Amino acid sequence: MTDAADSTAPERPWLDARMSRLVLTVIGDDRAGLVEALADTIGEHGGNWEQSQMAELAGQFAGIVVVEVPADREAALRAALDGLDGLMEVSAHPGVDQAAEAAASAGWTPLRIDLIGNDHPGIVRDVSAVLARHGLSIETITTGQRDAPMAGGRLFEAHLVVRVPPGGDPADVRDDLEQVASELFVDLTLERD
Repeated sequence: MTDAADSTAPERPWLDARMSRLVLTVIGDDRAGLVEALADTIGEHGGNWEQSQMAELAGQFAGIVVVEVPADREAALRAALDGLDGLMEVSAHPGVDQAAEAAASAGWTPLRIDLIGNDHPGIVRDVSAVLARHGLSIETITTGQRDAPMAGGRLFEAHLVVRVPPGGDPADVRDDLEQVASELFVDLTLERD
């Protein structure tokens, strides 16, 4: 007699401990069906689409996808992803497992940073330099432009989630970012996430 977990293992391969985690980078000309083609390929190889960030940028559809796949099917999935080259370019990179990822971020303080101001070159460079000086890790960054209401011109927006390392001082980070923001003429908000 087998228990319930054993009887479901073949139908749910992501429950098997012998899984490979891959980080896929994806880019292709923006058109309908790209996500479906990628999802079908992953599904056909027993993969589980865990998380992703994707967007259309300048006529290209680009993104990052984290996938788990049975270790014995990883090579076949990689080959199938290479076969999508006429539709999109997909690169597969090894990812760390969730336990290692959680252990690496333990003790780090998350901060959310939002800034907005008149668009001009150097905003991301100057803000990221402050983050690097303090040893912060960027979890996510989203940037964009929009029309400035009433004033004309373009506004630049950035939204970041960063992690302050153990022993780092969020107040020092805030002080340095506020100084850079005043030099760049951008409004900045920073709060613990």
